[in-house]
Amino acid sequence: MKPSIAKASPWWTPSVHADRRPFLLGRNAIQAALRGYFAREDFMEVDTATLQVSPGNEAHLHAFATQALTTDGQAAPFYLHTSPEFACKKLLAAGEERIACFAHVYRNRERGPLHHPEFTMLEWYRAGESYESLMMDCVRILALAAETTKTAKLNYRGKECDPFNGPERISVADAFRQHANIDLLASVCADGSTDRDHLAAEVHHVGMRVADDDGWADLFSRVLVEKVEPHLGFGQVTILDEYPVCEAALARPSARDPRVAERFEVYACGVELANGFGELTNPVEQRRRFEIEMAEKARIYGETYPIDEDFLDALSIMPEASGIALGFDRLVMLATGASRIDQVLWAPVAEYGR
Repeated sequence: MKPSIAKASPWWTPSVHADRRPFLLGRNAIQAALRGYFAREDFMEVDTATLQVSPGNEAHLHAFATQALTTDGQAAPFYLHTSPEFACKKLLAAGEERIACFAHVYRNRERGPLHHPEFTMLEWYRAGESYESLMMDCVRILALAAETTKTAKLNYRGKECDPFNGPERISVADAFRQHANIDLLASVCADGSTDRDHLAAEVHHVGMRVADDDGWADLFSRVLVEKVEPHLGFGQVTILDEYPVCEAALARPSARDPRVAERFEVYACGVELANGFGELTNPVEQRRRFEIEMAEKARIYGETYPIDEDFLDALSIMPEASGIALGFDRLVMLATGASRIDQVLWAPVAEYGR
């Protein structure tokens, strides 16, 4: 007879809630402090709809699908958004210049210590400003979160990051060279196309696995996850900058090098916290990139999502801008010392599957 496995008490059990409550109070305090920061910076806080005709068009993002019914029962497909990005950019097209949004967002196939199917994303946009301004926002926000919880260092499972220390800024290409001994941009052409075989040879040369069906993006992700990310955000915040253009579907190309884009990610304690762009505003190029992403999604997962034509129309009149998405729950985790994302969510989604 197999021994029974004790099931953990649900989050609403008084003793479990008592253990989680300090993290939740920290969450509220950080959110209030960040609202104060954006107010001082003259941002308008906006609230976007969760239901969208498209959840986004990135190959590896998975959405929750639903449908809207008319009074006579006719159905129209909708999705829970994976980000408020499309709605926020429509607001920029409408004339808003500085906007911020605390949005509940939904991503399928994601659950773990750092992932939850429903979570809070903090997004903000600056019209007419460079993406470097967002980097400075991030540095201030991470320090403000630590100040609010009265901690000297961000912490995740024993790993520390000093948010008051100046950030490290390193390009993706330099990080690949430094941590994996791979010349990444040697496999990226001036027009943004990639040489899969060249990168595969370099990955194989440094002793990493290469499968016959691995595409360039698969190899890029493997090196990033296994060789680069484990070195980011320790002791100081890391800003990983200038992603290859093929890994930045919504970002504009860099004026310095057309092979890379104005995209950066922010890391602390080895945890990815934020993803920022100098925004692409060319609707023709954006459509082309969405189509490439959906072709890749079809190849890997056998499904695609529709393109939001309303978004592309808005993009044609959207001003030059920079925007960023920050995982608010993850920031709370690092500032309060929580080890799992469900510790900082007031009412986590019930467990499902295995």
